[in-house]
Amino acid sequence: MAKTLSPCFTPSDTRPMGVLNVLGGRVSMENPLARVSCLKMSDGKSGFSSPSQRSSVPHFRCSANSHSVSPYQNKDPFLNLHPEVSMLRGEANNTVANPRKDSSSGSVTESLADMSGSSNYNEAKIKVIGVGGGGSNAVNRMIESAMKGVEFWIVNTDVQAMKMSPVFPEHRLQIGQELTRGLGAGGNPDIGMNAAKESKESIEEALYGSDMVFVTAGMGGGTGTGGAPIIAGIAKSMGILTVGIVTTPFSFEGRRRAVQAQEGIAALRENVDTLIVIPNDKLLTAVSQSTPVTEAFNLADDILRQGVRGISDIITIPGLVNVDFADVRTIMASAGSSLMGIGTATGKTRARDAALNAIQSPLLDIGIERATGIVWNITGGSDLTLFEVNAAAEVIYDLVDPTANLIFGAVIDPSLSGQVSITLIATGFKRQEESEGRPLQ
Repeated sequence: MAKTLSPCFTPSDTRPMGVLNVLGGRVSMENPLARVSCLKMSDGKSGFSSPSQRSSVPHFRCSANSHSVSPYQNKDPFLNLHPEVSMLRGEANNTVANPRKDSSSGSVTESLADMSGSSNYNEAKIKVIGVGGGGSNAVNRMIESAMKGVEFWIVNTDVQAMKMSPVFPEHRLQIGQELTRGLGAGGNPDIGMNAAKESKESIEEALYGSDMVFVTAGMGGGTGTGGAPIIAGIAKSMGILTVGIVTTPFSFEGRRRAVQAQEGIAALRENVDTLIVIPNDKLLTAVSQSTPVTEAFNLADDILRQGVRGISDIITIPGLVNVDFADVRTIMASAGSSLMGIGTATGKTRARDAALNAIQSPLLDIGIERATGIVWNITGGSDLTLFEVNAAAEVIYDLVDPTANLIFGAVIDPSLSGQVSITLIATGFKRQEESEGRPLQ
């Protein structure tokens, strides 16, 4: 199972962080007024972890109280923000205390796999709803990749198409039974919209109990284009954090689908907290001219998968440090239009190169320096090191606004050998554009 490290950073503060204490338990933010990254360890009941937890995982608490601030000032502002890196390099005077080995000379290892382990964390209920043919294909892709920690649903007007899906039968929702009789929407978004309205109660039942919902679809057809905005609106009205992640058609799919897609996206934008739009045409820049049509569509499905997983892994996969769902909600609630970048790399500078590739991704129309929130996720094999995480972080933090809210996760996936992948979600563009009086395209 993949494991994750997910602290929150406030990049605008460059003060030394003080004493690093080793504790156990779960993680939450404290001292927000001082704008200092601070991790507090406790469990939901007693406030302390069990002995078994303390022995299995070294957890970190960065204290920023005035009596514990180290006089050591590093020349590198990034290391002042993250003193644990200075400690690994032997550059700081901070102390490390292990409650089980107070008299020993224990060390902090570089390997994130060694540092990861089981921990106590709050589980958020996350559902991925694939709407229409394109959305269903994306969900099928997620299931095939053994994506964990989320509940998959598909919603369609086409009964035959749903029968081909690996989704559990009880999670296949046919909408508009009276309107379409299970024969599909015929590429008409109005039919897709009315089908979703007809099945409102069934949709509410499917969404019940969710903390976060991803509504994914391929825009331009009938069910996805017309139904996704209705389903998203129902989810948001139920108080669920609602994220839309959709694709626009390839140019070869025709003008009509392109127009319908833009109309569907406009409707969806009004019914979600965060909307990520992936233009399929831009994916063509990453493939050769000999790429078959079927492979191009598979690539689009895989991009949707990476977008959902990049966010959900931070919340659902336990590890050294866990981000509360509330932290993710803070960044993504009412964030408006968002953009996604994906980068992978190998070699000695793989983490830094992956970060650069994500920032320079053709999916990012606008520079991340304009974002008010950043959610990014680095995934690597068991050899991924803390130094590599910080190398990637430095690349990203050099570009973002100092006042931006950032959350990151580091996921250890043993199946990745020698490769690092970074998924970056930049949010908050809508608020900036609205303040300037012009819409985000």
